[in-house]
Amino acid sequence: MTNIEHPENDEKYTGLTVNSGVEQPPIVNPYMTRRRRKPLPSVGEMVEGILKGDVTMLSRAVTLVESLSQEHQTIAQEIIEKCLPHSGNSRRIGITGVPGAGKSTSIDTFGLHVLKSGGKLAVLAIDPSSERTKGSILGDKTRMEKLSVHPCAFIRPSPSAGSLGGVARKTRETIVLCEAAGYNNIFVETVGVGQSETAVHSMVDFFLLIQLAGTGDELQGIKRGIMEMADGIVINKADGDNIDRARLAQAQFRSALHLFPPTLSGWMPEVLCYSGYYEIGIAEVWEMINRYFDFVIKNGHFERKRQEQARYWMYETINEQLRNHFYNDADVEALLADREQRVLDNRQSSFTAARDVLDFYFKKL
Repeated sequence: MTNIEHPENDEKYTGLTVNSGVEQPPIVNPYMTRRRRKPLPSVGEMVEGILKGDVTMLSRAVTLVESLSQEHQTIAQEIIEKCLPHSGNSRRIGITGVPGAGKSTSIDTFGLHVLKSGGKLAVLAIDPSSERTKGSILGDKTRMEKLSVHPCAFIRPSPSAGSLGGVARKTRETIVLCEAAGYNNIFVETVGVGQSETAVHSMVDFFLLIQLAGTGDELQGIKRGIMEMADGIVINKADGDNIDRARLAQAQFRSALHLFPPTLSGWMPEVLCYSGYYEIGIAEVWEMINRYFDFVIKNGHFERKRQEQARYWMYETINEQLRNHFYNDADVEALLADREQRVLDNRQSSFTAARDVLDFYFKKL
């Protein structure tokens, strides 16, 4: 150490004494006691709470459904089985649209309109996750300012976490829990136009597509497959100077829908204009949804579709369980690593490597 760094050691300060100073307190409060996590309620307690409409119990059950822990999954399946007889008594509505179309704002407005008639509403939002960090903002609740504080509304965002099929299955299981808790209206919001729509379409009764006008060629802004799934198309932000563009887009969509083959339900999708921000045309949109449900219940399509969805998710669950069993096998994992290296070194083709691993797996069964 030099005298420059410590001037108190300089000769001209002879006789100067330097105190050692005050001892620094610890960073962590020594008086703080570690909080113990509350024990998980029993399956019976959770089911009883859900059937009584206890939001806390419902939230904890949904967390178990979304958990990757095998122990939590076992408990969650027991809860779902006991809640299943009390489910099915709701209107399940899927809501999708291009990013920025105003899905969350529309849900906020639609939800308040629905709750005016009584009942309860659950909003399940599938939020996109980062492919690199696997993180997700889960910010849909912040855009549903009025609905998020309503006592009869339950909003639950779920991260896609790179596994869209898994999230879709968990969302379907969450629907069962919400219905058992007395929520007779279920909104499922998707991450945007893409693969998620197919999964959501397989778990809802009515599929609503939200579009924007004045953003270019409206018919190029959406895939034909999504339009074919839609039971209703609504043009958002039809207010102010955008009204004429919205009406033009409405006419274009109506013309396009006539080119598609008839729907399985026999229902002709309607195209309406509205403004979620200014709450214009909200009642008309909900009247369209009411007409759809009256139509499909009367001709029997509603029940047929629910049965088809139940069958679809049975096979989807089988596929997922088989895939998990295959990749979680330690011997298969080791062989996969070996065959992968052989493929990368050009010592074996991808197809024969895959056949080797599958043959090994099937012989183990």
